[in-house]
Amino acid sequence: MLFRIAWFIFVLVAFGPAFAQESQPIRVGVLRFGTVAWEIDTLRHEGLDRKHGIALVPVELASNEAAKVALQAGAVDMIVTDWPWVARQRSEGASFSFIPYSKAVGVLMISQDSGIKSLADLKGLRIGVAGGPLDKSWLLLRAYAQKEFDIDPVETMEPVFGAPPLLNEELERGRIDAVLTYWHYAARLEAEGARPLLTVEDMIHRLGMGGDVPMLGYAFRDDWAQHEQAALQGFVAASREAKMLLASSGEAWTRLAPQIGTDDPAVLASLRAGFRAGIPEHWGDAQRKACADLYAILASIGGERLVGKARVLDPKTFWPFVSY
Repeated sequence: MLFRIAWFIFVLVAFGPAFAQESQPIRVGVLRFGTVAWEIDTLRHEGLDRKHGIALVPVELASNEAAKVALQAGAVDMIVTDWPWVARQRSEGASFSFIPYSKAVGVLMISQDSGIKSLADLKGLRIGVAGGPLDKSWLLLRAYAQKEFDIDPVETMEPVFGAPPLLNEELERGRIDAVLTYWHYAARLEAEGARPLLTVEDMIHRLGMGGDVPMLGYAFRDDWAQHEQAALQGFVAASREAKMLLASSGEAWTRLAPQIGTDDPAVLASLRAGFRAGIPEHWGDAQRKACADLYAILASIGGERLVGKARVLDPKTFWPFVSY
Protein backbone atom coordinates (compact mmCIF):
# COMPACT_ATOMS: atom_id res chain seq x y z
CA MET A 1 0.00 0.00 0.00
CA LEU A 2 2.88 2.41 0.78
CA PHE A 3 4.30 1.80 -2.70
CA ARG A 4 0.96 2.70 -4.30
CA ILE A 5 0.69 5.86 -2.22
CA ALA A 6 4.27 6.82 -3.13
CA TRP A 7 3.53 6.23 -6.81
CA PHE A 8 0.39 8.36 -6.55
CA ILE A 9 2.40 11.23 -5.01
CA PHE A 10 4.91 10.95 -7.87
CA VAL A 11 2.10 11.21 -10.43
CA LEU A 12 0.71 14.31 -8.76
CA VAL A 13 4.13 15.96 -8.67
CA ALA A 14 4.86 15.06 -12.29
CA PHE A 15 1.47 15.97 -13.72
CA GLY A 16 0.07 18.33 -11.12
CA PRO A 17 0.11 21.42 -13.38
CA ALA A 18 -1.88 19.61 -16.06
CA PHE A 19 -4.46 18.49 -13.51
CA ALA A 20 -4.72 21.98 -12.13
CA GLN A 21 -5.41 23.47 -15.57
CA GLU A 22 -7.95 20.89 -16.70
CA SER A 23 -9.69 19.29 -13.73
CA GLN A 24 -9.58 18.80 -9.98
CA PRO A 25 -8.14 15.43 -8.92
CA ILE A 26 -10.06 13.34 -6.39
CA ARG A 27 -8.34 10.29 -4.89
CA VAL A 28 -10.83 7.50 -4.29
CA GLY A 29 -9.85 4.41 -2.32
CA VAL A 30 -11.17 1.23 -3.97
CA LEU A 31 -10.92 -2.50 -3.44
CA ARG A 32 -9.96 -4.48 -6.54
CA PHE A 33 -12.95 -6.81 -6.30
CA GLY A 34 -15.44 -4.33 -4.81
CA THR A 35 -18.51 -2.91 -6.54
CA VAL A 36 -17.16 0.63 -6.11
CA ALA A 37 -14.33 -0.22 -8.50
CA TRP A 38 -16.95 -1.05 -11.16
CA GLU A 39 -18.61 2.35 -10.80
CA ILE A 40 -15.32 4.26 -10.75
CA ASP A 41 -13.98 2.32 -13.76
CA THR A 42 -17.17 3.03 -15.73
CA LEU A 43 -17.13 6.67 -14.74
CA ARG A 44 -13.55 7.13 -15.94
CA HIS A 45 -13.99 5.02 -19.09
CA GLU A 46 -16.95 7.18 -20.17
CA GLY A 47 -15.11 10.41 -19.35
CA LEU A 48 -17.78 11.46 -16.86
CA ASP A 49 -15.20 12.81 -14.47
CA ARG A 50 -13.70 15.12 -17.11
CA LYS A 51 -17.23 16.15 -18.16
CA HIS A 52 -17.85 17.40 -14.62
CA GLY A 53 -14.47 19.09 -14.11
CA ILE A 54 -12.75 16.44 -12.00
CA ALA A 55 -10.12 13.75 -12.51
CA LEU A 56 -10.75 10.62 -10.47
CA VAL A 57 -7.60 8.87 -9.30
CA PRO A 58 -8.40 5.37 -7.97
CA VAL A 59 -6.07 4.20 -5.19
CA GLU A 60 -6.27 0.43 -4.82
CA LEU A 61 -6.37 -0.80 -1.22
CA ALA A 62 -6.30 -4.27 0.27
CA SER A 63 -9.36 -4.25 2.54
CA ASN A 64 -12.14 -2.16 4.04
CA GLU A 65 -10.01 -1.58 7.13
CA ALA A 66 -7.09 -0.41 4.97
CA ALA A 67 -9.46 2.01 3.24
CA LYS A 68 -10.53 3.51 6.58
CA VAL A 69 -6.90 3.90 7.63
CA ALA A 70 -6.06 5.57 4.30
CA LEU A 71 -8.89 8.08 4.72
CA GLN A 72 -7.92 8.83 8.31
CA ALA A 73 -4.30 9.32 7.24
CA GLY A 74 -5.21 11.63 4.36
CA ALA A 75 -3.84 9.23 1.73
CA VAL A 76 -7.18 9.34 -0.12
CA ASP A 77 -9.98 11.87 -0.33
CA MET A 78 -12.88 9.40 -0.36
CA ILE A 79 -13.77 5.82 0.43
CA VAL A 80 -17.02 3.89 0.49
CA THR A 81 -18.12 2.75 3.94
CA ASP A 82 -21.31 2.75 6.01
CA TRP A 83 -22.70 5.81 7.76
CA PRO A 84 -22.67 4.21 11.26
CA TRP A 85 -18.86 4.18 10.97
CA VAL A 86 -18.89 7.85 9.97
CA ALA A 87 -21.18 8.62 12.92
CA ARG A 88 -18.85 6.84 15.32
CA GLN A 89 -15.85 8.78 14.01
CA ARG A 90 -17.73 12.02 14.60
CA SER A 91 -18.59 10.94 18.13
CA GLU A 92 -14.87 10.46 18.74
CA GLY A 93 -13.95 13.92 17.44
CA ALA A 94 -13.14 13.23 13.77
CA SER A 95 -15.01 15.36 11.21
CA PHE A 96 -16.07 13.01 8.42
CA SER A 97 -19.28 13.21 6.40
CA PHE A 98 -21.27 10.89 4.14
CA ILE A 99 -23.15 10.98 0.83
CA PRO A 100 -25.05 7.91 -0.45
CA TYR A 101 -23.57 5.27 -2.73
CA SER A 102 -25.96 2.31 -2.47
CA LYS A 103 -28.88 0.91 -0.48
CA ALA A 104 -27.88 -2.64 -1.48
CA VAL A 105 -26.13 -4.24 1.48
CA GLY A 106 -26.94 -7.86 2.24
CA VAL A 107 -29.21 -10.75 1.34
CA LEU A 108 -30.14 -13.89 3.27
CA MET A 109 -29.78 -16.75 0.77
CA ILE A 110 -30.88 -20.40 0.91
CA SER A 111 -30.22 -23.29 -1.44
CA GLN A 112 -32.63 -23.99 -4.28
CA ASP A 113 -34.07 -27.15 -2.74
CA SER A 114 -34.28 -25.79 0.83
CA GLY A 115 -37.54 -26.21 2.71
CA ILE A 116 -36.95 -23.02 4.71
CA LYS A 117 -39.83 -20.60 4.23
CA SER A 118 -39.20 -17.93 6.85
CA LEU A 119 -36.56 -16.79 9.30
CA ALA A 120 -38.28 -18.75 12.06
CA ASP A 121 -37.47 -21.99 10.18
CA LEU A 122 -33.76 -21.39 10.83
CA LYS A 123 -34.09 -22.22 14.53
CA GLY A 124 -31.36 -24.68 15.45
CA LEU A 125 -29.72 -24.44 12.02
CA ARG A 126 -26.37 -23.05 10.83
CA ILE A 127 -26.39 -19.59 9.26
CA GLY A 128 -23.32 -18.15 7.60
CA VAL A 129 -22.69 -14.44 8.19
CA ALA A 130 -20.30 -12.40 6.05
CA GLY A 131 -18.19 -10.33 8.41
CA GLY A 132 -18.25 -10.46 12.19
CA PRO A 133 -20.74 -10.17 15.06
CA LEU A 134 -20.99 -6.39 14.55
CA ASP A 135 -21.78 -6.61 10.84
CA LYS A 136 -24.69 -4.22 10.19
CA SER A 137 -26.71 -6.76 8.19
CA TRP A 138 -26.40 -9.28 11.04
CA LEU A 139 -27.50 -6.71 13.62
CA LEU A 140 -30.50 -5.77 11.47
CA LEU A 141 -31.38 -9.45 11.05
CA ARG A 142 -31.29 -9.84 14.83
CA ALA A 143 -33.48 -6.76 15.31
CA TYR A 144 -35.99 -7.99 12.72
CA ALA A 145 -36.10 -11.51 14.20
CA GLN A 146 -36.73 -10.13 17.68
CA LYS A 147 -39.53 -7.87 16.47
CA GLU A 148 -41.21 -10.33 14.08
CA PHE A 149 -40.65 -13.71 15.77
CA ASP A 150 -39.53 -12.86 19.31
CA ILE A 151 -36.27 -14.76 18.80
CA ASP A 152 -32.63 -13.72 18.81
CA PRO A 153 -30.59 -15.57 16.15
CA VAL A 154 -27.56 -15.44 18.44
CA GLU A 155 -29.40 -17.78 20.81
CA THR A 156 -31.63 -19.79 18.48
CA MET A 157 -29.33 -20.35 15.50
CA GLU A 158 -25.70 -21.32 15.02
CA PRO A 159 -23.99 -18.34 13.32
CA VAL A 160 -20.84 -19.06 11.33
CA PHE A 161 -18.85 -15.89 10.60
CA GLY A 162 -16.50 -15.82 7.64
CA ALA A 163 -15.43 -14.40 4.30
CA PRO A 164 -18.12 -14.26 1.56
CA PRO A 165 -16.41 -16.58 -0.97
CA LEU A 166 -15.91 -19.27 1.67
CA LEU A 167 -19.51 -18.98 2.88
CA ASN A 168 -20.83 -19.24 -0.69
CA GLU A 169 -18.91 -22.48 -1.05
CA GLU A 170 -20.19 -23.75 2.31
CA LEU A 171 -23.80 -23.15 1.21
CA GLU A 172 -23.24 -24.87 -2.13
CA ARG A 173 -21.80 -27.91 -0.32
CA GLY A 174 -24.65 -28.03 2.20
CA ARG A 175 -22.47 -27.33 5.22
CA ILE A 176 -24.58 -24.33 6.24
CA ASP A 177 -28.34 -23.90 5.86
CA ALA A 178 -28.41 -20.23 4.88
CA VAL A 179 -25.98 -17.38 4.31
CA LEU A 180 -26.32 -13.67 5.02
CA THR A 181 -23.88 -12.14 2.58
CA TYR A 182 -23.09 -9.02 0.58
CA TRP A 183 -25.44 -8.42 -2.32
CA HIS A 184 -22.93 -9.10 -5.13
CA TYR A 185 -22.02 -12.48 -3.62
CA ALA A 186 -25.74 -13.19 -3.26
CA ALA A 187 -26.18 -12.32 -6.94
CA ARG A 188 -23.59 -14.94 -7.90
CA LEU A 189 -25.37 -17.52 -5.74
CA GLU A 190 -28.72 -16.66 -7.29
CA ALA A 191 -27.30 -17.04 -10.80
CA GLU A 192 -26.22 -20.55 -9.79
CA GLY A 193 -29.69 -21.49 -8.49
CA ALA A 194 -29.82 -20.36 -4.85
CA ARG A 195 -32.84 -18.37 -3.63
CA PRO A 196 -33.14 -15.12 -1.64
CA LEU A 197 -35.15 -15.52 1.55
CA LEU A 198 -34.88 -11.97 2.86
CA THR A 199 -32.97 -8.82 1.91
CA VAL A 200 -31.59 -6.24 4.30
CA GLU A 201 -33.84 -3.73 2.55
CA ASP A 202 -36.81 -5.95 3.49
CA MET A 203 -35.62 -6.01 7.10
CA ILE A 204 -35.29 -2.22 7.21
CA HIS A 205 -38.81 -1.73 5.84
CA ARG A 206 -40.30 -4.30 8.24
CA LEU A 207 -38.60 -2.53 11.12
CA GLY A 208 -40.72 0.48 10.22
CA MET A 209 -38.26 2.54 8.19
CA GLY A 210 -39.92 4.14 5.15
CA GLY A 211 -38.24 5.13 1.90
CA ASP A 212 -34.69 4.58 0.76
CA VAL A 213 -32.16 3.98 3.53
CA PRO A 214 -28.76 3.76 1.83
CA MET A 215 -26.34 2.12 4.25
CA LEU A 216 -23.24 2.59 2.09
CA GLY A 217 -21.81 5.85 0.85
CA TYR A 218 -18.77 7.94 0.07
CA ALA A 219 -17.08 9.25 3.21
CA PHE A 220 -14.70 12.22 3.24
CA ARG A 221 -13.26 14.85 5.53
CA ASP A 222 -15.37 17.96 6.16
CA ASP A 223 -12.43 20.31 5.63
CA TRP A 224 -11.66 18.71 2.27
CA ALA A 225 -15.31 19.02 1.16
CA GLN A 226 -15.50 22.66 2.26
CA HIS A 227 -12.36 23.45 0.27
CA GLU A 228 -13.43 21.41 -2.78
CA GLN A 229 -17.16 22.06 -2.91
CA ALA A 230 -17.29 22.36 -6.71
CA ALA A 231 -15.29 19.15 -7.15
CA LEU A 232 -17.56 17.28 -4.73
CA GLN A 233 -20.68 18.42 -6.59
CA GLY A 234 -19.04 17.35 -9.86
CA PHE A 235 -18.30 13.96 -8.37
CA VAL A 236 -21.91 13.50 -7.22
CA ALA A 237 -23.18 14.29 -10.72
CA ALA A 238 -20.64 11.99 -12.39
CA SER A 239 -21.38 9.17 -9.95
CA ARG A 240 -25.11 9.33 -10.60
CA GLU A 241 -24.57 9.33 -14.37
CA ALA A 242 -22.35 6.25 -14.03
CA LYS A 243 -25.05 4.52 -11.98
CA MET A 244 -27.69 5.24 -14.62
CA LEU A 245 -25.41 3.82 -17.30
CA LEU A 246 -24.75 0.64 -15.32
CA ALA A 247 -28.47 0.29 -14.66
CA SER A 248 -29.38 0.50 -18.34
CA SER A 249 -26.47 -0.83 -20.38
CA GLY A 250 -25.66 -4.51 -20.81
CA GLU A 251 -22.57 -3.51 -22.81
CA ALA A 252 -21.15 -1.73 -19.77
CA TRP A 253 -21.28 -4.98 -17.81
CA THR A 254 -19.76 -6.96 -20.67
CA ARG A 255 -16.83 -4.52 -20.68
CA LEU A 256 -16.42 -4.97 -16.91
CA ALA A 257 -16.49 -8.78 -17.12
CA PRO A 258 -12.68 -9.27 -16.87
CA GLN A 259 -12.59 -7.05 -13.79
CA ILE A 260 -15.61 -8.80 -12.24
CA GLY A 261 -14.02 -12.17 -12.93
CA THR A 262 -16.75 -13.80 -14.99
CA ASP A 263 -18.26 -13.59 -18.47
CA ASP A 264 -21.23 -15.79 -17.55
CA PRO A 265 -24.29 -13.93 -18.90
CA ALA A 266 -26.48 -15.17 -16.03
CA VAL A 267 -24.06 -13.88 -13.40
CA LEU A 268 -23.59 -10.54 -15.16
CA ALA A 269 -27.38 -10.15 -15.50
CA SER A 270 -27.85 -10.91 -11.81
CA LEU A 271 -25.14 -8.43 -10.82
CA ARG A 272 -26.65 -5.76 -13.03
CA ALA A 273 -30.10 -6.31 -11.49
CA GLY A 274 -28.66 -6.16 -7.97
CA PHE A 275 -26.68 -3.01 -8.71
CA ARG A 276 -29.74 -1.33 -10.23
CA ALA A 277 -31.91 -2.24 -7.23
CA GLY A 278 -29.36 -0.61 -4.93
CA ILE A 279 -29.33 2.81 -6.60
CA PRO A 280 -30.78 5.39 -4.18
CA GLU A 281 -33.69 7.19 -5.85
CA HIS A 282 -34.04 9.97 -3.30
CA TRP A 283 -31.84 11.54 -0.65
CA GLY A 284 -33.33 14.22 1.56
CA ASP A 285 -34.87 14.93 4.96
CA ALA A 286 -37.10 11.82 4.95
CA GLN A 287 -34.18 9.50 4.26
CA ARG A 288 -31.99 11.19 6.86
CA LYS A 289 -34.79 10.80 9.42
CA ALA A 290 -35.08 7.09 8.56
CA CYS A 291 -31.32 6.70 9.08
CA ALA A 292 -31.59 8.33 12.51
CA ASP A 293 -34.38 5.93 13.47
CA LEU A 294 -32.36 2.99 12.20
CA TYR A 295 -29.30 4.18 14.13
CA ALA A 296 -31.31 3.90 17.37
CA ILE A 297 -32.09 0.25 16.54
CA LEU A 298 -28.47 -0.53 15.68
CA ALA A 299 -27.30 1.16 18.88
CA SER A 300 -29.71 -0.92 20.96
CA ILE A 301 -28.41 -4.18 19.45
CA GLY A 302 -24.73 -3.39 18.84
CA GLY A 303 -24.21 -1.22 21.90
CA GLU A 304 -21.08 0.77 22.61
CA ARG A 305 -18.91 -1.66 20.64
CA LEU A 306 -20.69 -0.49 17.50
CA VAL A 307 -21.59 3.17 18.04
CA GLY A 308 -19.31 4.26 20.87
CA LYS A 309 -20.86 6.64 23.39
CA ALA A 310 -23.17 8.40 20.91
CA ARG A 311 -26.65 6.93 21.35
CA VAL A 312 -28.21 9.50 19.01
CA LEU A 313 -27.13 10.01 15.41
CA ASP A 314 -25.26 13.26 14.78
CA PRO A 315 -27.14 14.95 11.87
CA LYS A 316 -23.79 16.28 10.59
CA THR A 317 -22.96 12.67 9.70
CA PHE A 318 -24.61 13.49 6.35
CA TRP A 319 -23.11 16.23 4.17
CA PRO A 320 -25.90 18.86 4.07
CA PHE A 321 -25.33 20.15 0.53
CA VAL A 322 -26.25 17.01 -1.39
CA SER A 323 -29.91 16.13 -1.96
CA TYR A 324 -31.92 14.68 -4.83
